[in-house]
Amino acid sequence: MAARPFPLSISIISCNEEVNLERCLRSAADLAREIVVVDSGSTDGTLLVAERYGAKVFHQDWLGHRDQKNVALSHCGEPWVLALDCDEELSPELRADIEAFFDKGDSERADGAWMPRKVWFLGRWITHGDWYPDRKLRLFRREKARWGGSSEHDRVEMDGVTRQFSGDLLHYSFRDISHYISKINGFADVFLERQRSAGQSWSVVETLFRPWWRFFRAYVLRRGFLDGFPGFWIATATAFFAFVRYSRKYEDEVKEGRRG
Repeated sequence: MAARPFPLSISIISCNEEVNLERCLRSAADLAREIVVVDSGSTDGTLLVAERYGAKVFHQDWLGHRDQKNVALSHCGEPWVLALDCDEELSPELRADIEAFFDKGDSERADGAWMPRKVWFLGRWITHGDWYPDRKLRLFRREKARWGGSSEHDRVEMDGVTRQFSGDLLHYSFRDISHYISKINGFADVFLERQRSAGQSWSVVETLFRPWWRFFRAYVLRRGFLDGFPGFWIATATAFFAFVRYSRKYEDEVKEGRRG
């Protein structure tokens, strides 16, 4: 069996995440030789929580999710990295998967591991639709991986052999409906900027078709209906979110005088 703690750095970015960070580290801290927290200016007790768990804390003004996480990765010193968000928590099953990964020698034969992520919303775990299994590559060899994707939809990019874990990464992403709705405009802003950079013009087909497709895919094809009313709400909100994003491009062209 591999010696514990494992040759592992836990990598986290934070800002005013006192409650979430406590839950996150309580579920995972004892697995790793090193905890790295890159903070962008917390004014609550986030840094006290990090220090209580023995984390190495670094300050970095906000660069966007992808670049901020690459800063955290650059501070990690162990061969393996477990990258977590403050609002995530290892389930007991996922902890067992990680322990077995090192104890049984998979860490010598693989370069990373994927894990399903499960969201808590409206009083229940969401286990269907667009939100599950939402597989994430979060355990990886430090030297082989880097954060890529876009600033709002970051992902780990890595070449190598990977494993699939069955235990869930638990995600407390939205406190309530209001919290979800508050995120729509920020993500729509980033989407609009990406559309501008790519020289994309507004499309009536995408504006009308994509919301309908997102609802049908989430609620019917991916069986969101099995999650009861929360599943219906998520599918409807996802469709509306898509409608808002593509409508913002129309609005942008009206403001620029390119559309009457």
